[in-house]
Order: sequence, then structure tokens, then C-alpha cells
Amino acid sequence: MRNLFARKPLEVLLEEMKGEHRLRRVLGPVQLTSLGVGAIIGAGIFVATGAAAHNVAGPALMLSYVVSGITCVFAALCYAEFASMVPVAGSAYTYAYATLGELFAWIIGWDLVLEYAVGSATVATGWSGYFQNVLAKLGITLPAAVQSSPWRFDDGRFVSTHSYINLPAIVIVMIVTMILVKGIQESASFNAAMVMIKVAAVIMVVIVGAFYIHKANWHPFAPYGWTGITFFGKHIAGQTNAGGQPVGMLAGAAIIFFAYIGFDSVSTHTEEAKNPQRDVPIGIVVSLIVCTVLYILVVAVLTGMEKYDKLDINAPVSLAFKSAGVGWAEGIIALAGVAGITSVLLVMMLSGPRVFLAMARDGLVSRKFFADVHPRFRTPWKSTILIGIGVIIMAGLLPIDALLLLTNIGTLFAFVIVCAAVLIMRKKYPDAERPFRCPWVPFVPIMGVLACLMLMFSLPWDNWVRLFGWMAIGLCIYFFYGRKHSVMATHLEHEIAAHGAGGAYVSGVNEP
Repeated sequence: MRNLFARKPLEVLLEEMKGEHRLRRVLGPVQLTSLGVGAIIGAGIFVATGAAAHNVAGPALMLSYVVSGITCVFAALCYAEFASMVPVAGSAYTYAYATLGELFAWIIGWDLVLEYAVGSATVATGWSGYFQNVLAKLGITLPAAVQSSPWRFDDGRFVSTHSYINLPAIVIVMIVTMILVKGIQESASFNAAMVMIKVAAVIMVVIVGAFYIHKANWHPFAPYGWTGITFFGKHIAGQTNAGGQPVGMLAGAAIIFFAYIGFDSVSTHTEEAKNPQRDVPIGIVVSLIVCTVLYILVVAVLTGMEKYDKLDINAPVSLAFKSAGVGWAEGIIALAGVAGITSVLLVMMLSGPRVFLAMARDGLVSRKFFADVHPRFRTPWKSTILIGIGVIIMAGLLPIDALLLLTNIGTLFAFVIVCAAVLIMRKKYPDAERPFRCPWVPFVPIMGVLACLMLMFSLPWDNWVRLFGWMAIGLCIYFFYGRKHSVMATHLEHEIAAHGAGGAYVSGVNEP
């Protein structure tokens, strides 16, 4: 039991920064902010908005984004404090190891892999829809057999689409994987170019779309109600759809929460930041604020241009302009959507291997495979390729709706752990250097935990089932491999053998 809850001290974390396996420090505050904006803007505007407004929240989706944004502010402030204290790869996994112990660290690390891998598959599926829209403008139509996944998710059921595989999604994942293997600096430069294109497109959407708003489209403002909460599948408040899943403003906030997960990916790159104590908090907070404002403006314009129940699920923004008769804007937006979603995919797939790298350094997964940094490119190339293969399988075969919801519950769970860990860290290491301090502790962390739990309970029950299933697989791997190869557990056993179980003390990991 002592091994399961062994904590990793700050001294050990910082010591790992030395040696040949450290990643290259090449990212400044502008590049980090660009990575955050690159991951955030795109998924929410170009993918999640249509499905959430059409099926769950209606025009009240504007307030759904406000609720999700406030929740993310709480989590972002906690992430920023940790990122400034512990400038190593691993994000919430590393923070959990330092505060809650090895078992919790494994759970959150395994959950982060789910978040980034499934999130990447979700984004790749959305990219496919926009890319095919661009091809259609050029008079090109792909064969029906390779246009989408074999199934779509309809009211909690999988329905055949008469297609066999989503070929465009597979191709883009392969291209992004090759770029990521090449190097972080090249990836960040490519991402910066994509971000400039899509931010310009988002601003154009707001300015041009404002002239085509019809206020009647905002009525009724909340056709599905204001709540939509379940507790492990038991309906508590609000309406449900035909499949028994919650709908309403809060349910919409839980679904489009996917659109905000980019800011936490910034913290996975602290080891590659030039001045992580300053630059990473700037990247996290600035990218979140900028994107929240843009999200609210775009949703207001989109639901004002088109009635919520007529919005397209796969490419809502470009097709809303098409129905408004702004044909020239449709093509530009579709092209910007392709560029924008590409940058989201890049950042999401960039983050997963960094989590595996941190876990491998601790012996919880194979060090030989997952901690292998390419001698020339200085990237975790083997795990990047492995995650790329997993994303290809999911993006090619699974529908976007099921992927979207599964990503959300994993992300919210990670945020709960990080917010709780800040409270523990303040008590355990009160005098530790904190270049950035989360304000109003304990109010902010507690509100972060409560807000994330509220949104988790607003998700359909089957998402909890999938989360528990994924965690069960992860725990099997931990107990059959990770626990036996854990670096901390090995040190602890040596200390017990040398000093006896009553007085073992492992480099500050456990209290004597």
C-alpha cells in the first residue's frame, strides 16, 4: 500500500531535467500562446458548435460557453501554478505524482492519454468534414465508401452510414504524425502559420456574419431548458432526448467543454519552454482568455444567422454562410476550417507522447520504448508513432459524436485532479517557490473541482461506462507492469530493506 501512494518530491522532478533525455528548450511565450490558441480555436467553432446547438442547447449555447469558460479559468489558474513550479513534461500526471501518489498519478496519466488520443481522433474526423466541403467547392466528391466512419451516433445508438472508412481523416493523421516526429520547433512554426489563418477567419466570421443576424433565430433562446443534469445515469434536472440523454444549457456546456482543452496541453510542453516559470503561465492564461471571447462572439453570430435546428453538425460555420447567400465567405471559412483544425490536431497529438515520456521515466511504462528520444530530432518518436496509429484507427472507424463525449469526461476528470492537487501542494510544500501563484486559494481550486464535477454529471451515462472501462484496462497494466517496474517503488523497497518498514524514508517521498 505504501508503494501505491508514494509521492515524488519536487527535488526529484527537477533533477530529471538533467541528462541527455531532456527535451530541447526552444519555445517562448508567443509560441506557447500560439500552441494554446492552436489547440483551442478550431475544435469548438469548426466542429462542436453545430452538434451542440442543434441537439442539446440551442441559442443558449452562448451561455454554455460562458459556463465552460469560467470552469476552465479555475482549472487554468491551478495548471499555471503547477507549470511554474514543476517545469517538466507530463502535465497533470506529474502534478498528481508530486501530491497524491503513484496510483493517482497513473490513473490521471492514463486518462490524459485517453483525452489527447480520442480528442485527436475527434478533431481528425471534423477535419475530414471540412476538407470534403472544400473539395465539393472544387467539384470533387470522394467515393461514398471512404467519406466517413461506418457508423454514426444517433440518440445513444450506432447507426450504419453505408461507408467503410474515413479516408481523409486517416491521411491527415499520418501527415501530422510525420511532422511531429521531425521536431517541436518545426511543429510550432507550422502551428503558428495555421493559427494566423484561422484567427483571421474567425474575426471575419464575426464581422461579416454580424450583418446577417436575424434576432428571431434566437427565440426560443433555451429550447431544451437551462439545466440537463444526471448523476451516474439517473436523471436529476432538466430535459432528456429520445435516447434518455440530458439536454439543456448545462448539458451543452459539458459537451462543448471539448473546445477548451487546448490550454492544458500547453503545460505538457513546459520542458520545451525557454523560461517555463514565466512563459507557460502566460501561454495558458492568455490563450484561454482570447479564445473564450472569440467563442462567445462566434456562437452569437452563428445562431443568429441560422436557426439552431437547421445548423449542420459537421461543418456548421461554412454552411451557415452558404445558406445566408454569402457564397464567397463559405469557401474562405471552409479553407480556414481545414487549416484551423489541422493546428488543433497537431497540438493534441503533440501532447500525448509527452505524457507517456513522463510515465516512462518513472518506470510505469516501458522506458526503452516510450522514453526513447530521437538522437537528432529530440522528440519522443516511438510513442508519437504509436499514438498516431491509435488515432488513425479511431478516426477511420468511429463517429465524431461518440468521440466528442468520451474526450470531455476524460478532460474534466483531469481538471478535478489538478485543482485538488493545488490544495494538497499548498499544505505539503507551503514554502516552495511559486513564480506564479493561483489567486484566492482555496476558493479557486474548490470551485474548479465542483464546476468540473457538475459538468461531468451532465454527460450521458454511457460516457462514464467508457471511462470506467478505459480505467480498468489501465489499472491492469499498472498492477501487472507499472508497479513492478516503478522507480519510486524500487527505491522504497531498498529503503525498507536497509532501515526497516517503520522508518523508511525515500527522498522526501513519504513521511517517516
